Amino acid sequence: MTYTVGHYLSERLTQIGLKHHFAVAGDYNLVLLDQMIEQGGTKQIYDCNELNCSFAAEGYARANGAAAAIITFSVGAISAMNGLGGAYAENLPILVISGAPNTNDHGSGHVLHHTIGTTEYSYQMEMAKHVTCAAESITSAETAPAKIDHVIRTMLREKKPAYLEIACNVSAAPCVRPGPVSSLHAHPRPDEASLKAALDESLSFLDKASKVAILVGTKLRAAEALKETVELADKLGCPVTVMAAAKSYFPETHPGFRGVYWGDVSSPGAQEIIEGADAVICLAPVWNDYSSGGWKSIIRGEKVLEIDPDRVTVNGKTFDGFRLKEFVKALSEKAPKKSAALTGEYKPVILPKADQAKPLTNDEMTRQINELVDGNTTLFAETGDSWFNAMRMHLPEGAKVETEMQWGHIGWSVPSMFGNATGSPERKHVLMVGDGSFQLTAQEVAQMVRYELPVIIFLVNNHGYVIEIAIHDGPYNYIQNWDYAALMQCFNQGVPGEESGKYGLGLHATTGEELAEAIAKAKKNTRGPTLIECKLDRTDCTKTLVQWGKAVAAANSRKPQNT
Repeated sequence: MTYTVGHYLSERLTQIGLKHHFAVAGDYNLVLLDQMIEQGGTKQIYDCNELNCSFAAEGYARANGAAAAIITFSVGAISAMNGLGGAYAENLPILVISGAPNTNDHGSGHVLHHTIGTTEYSYQMEMAKHVTCAAESITSAETAPAKIDHVIRTMLREKKPAYLEIACNVSAAPCVRPGPVSSLHAHPRPDEASLKAALDESLSFLDKASKVAILVGTKLRAAEALKETVELADKLGCPVTVMAAAKSYFPETHPGFRGVYWGDVSSPGAQEIIEGADAVICLAPVWNDYSSGGWKSIIRGEKVLEIDPDRVTVNGKTFDGFRLKEFVKALSEKAPKKSAALTGEYKPVILPKADQAKPLTNDEMTRQINELVDGNTTLFAETGDSWFNAMRMHLPEGAKVETEMQWGHIGWSVPSMFGNATGSPERKHVLMVGDGSFQLTAQEVAQMVRYELPVIIFLVNNHGYVIEIAIHDGPYNYIQNWDYAALMQCFNQGVPGEESGKYGLGLHATTGEELAEAIAKAKKNTRGPTLIECKLDRTDCTKTLVQWGKAVAAANSRKPQNT
């Protein structure tokens, strides 16, 4: 067959390891979607809208290392930019591809549909450049290979999203075939002199310290150094804590693990370890108002060896020209033993079993969900009290936790979980999401039904935005209530002509006993999602959420500085 621009793109996505791509149809991308189906390297997965599509790709990238989403011009792409912004903030490589107007319309003075009513069509590209590491517009088949390879190569190297715009009359135009893919994964060789100097300075810093601790940060996974960090911890023999958004990035079964460091809302003992150490190795941290509890707890300064994805800072000096992974590996080979601060044993939070006949509580719900989590589970924790419930769970080795603490888009977790489950069907997927968040992206549960994904959703119905109530209360935090479990009856209608996609299960839980029964039914429902609506009192939330919320509120309410 004649090879086309669409075929070239499809083969490249296959070469970098994608088995699926996500899509929402629109007239500017229909021919491209046909080309993707025809080439057949990746299966086309459909979403309810472009916002959900971009977040589904983001979730797929969390499981698979990269992802792609195809949407239409302007009305689709601008909606999908929310997911691009999230992927940029969370360091996830997703490629969003937008169909675009016919090349003959550029410069013609034509006013086209799906535009803002002007005759100039570059505004979408200009917007995309602000939330991507690379963005290209393809208006000819001759330049398509170089532009496609550029955005994919940059996306994989930077671990950030990228953007392609393909004119609707170019996607089926004849094109050369792609060669080997190895160059797309290439990284620059490290600056050996700078690496050695950073290593020498760091070893000198550690030699002078007696109480050393490691703090695992949010960007460590994107830096591809999880394994190397365990090796460093083994060599040092020191205590290890993780930042909240890095939950599960370090095995909690490791003898050095000591919980989550989150300032005043840390795991028991973790704050004392980090703030009492005379040397802290910070691995790829992100210090924002959320992670620092309203700017109160930032670990920087003369006691810190900060190892960022692209540089090392120690003893008032900074070094670059190498990757974090390369530095941590080199450091673990020469690091001295520093076990003085590793005292006692880690004691995870233990939630006692409640009276199963009494109304369901937040603690009992969390206890039962934690029991459900095994080493093959991916747990999604939506923005809100689900964060704090996840933080106090103890994870078996292999369990993963996914959050979105930098972008913080409520409702993110539902489509992201859909994408993640699509990309890792061998794992068990569990989602904790509040009712307010769920209302933003609820439609994507229908796609979980369609594709028969056995996701277990714990819908926390406490009648409002409890995280916002904790930060700043007002009438805008209270929402219209739904019968969430009953939505499954609507979603179970299936695709006409197909027998699949009719196995969604909706259940209610008002007591501990009802929740246990619902979980038992969910385990048996292996051909579709189960949504368990957990009804809680609005005031029943973690103390840490309230404490953290007050700190963030205080940061938000600072008075303007005098100029």
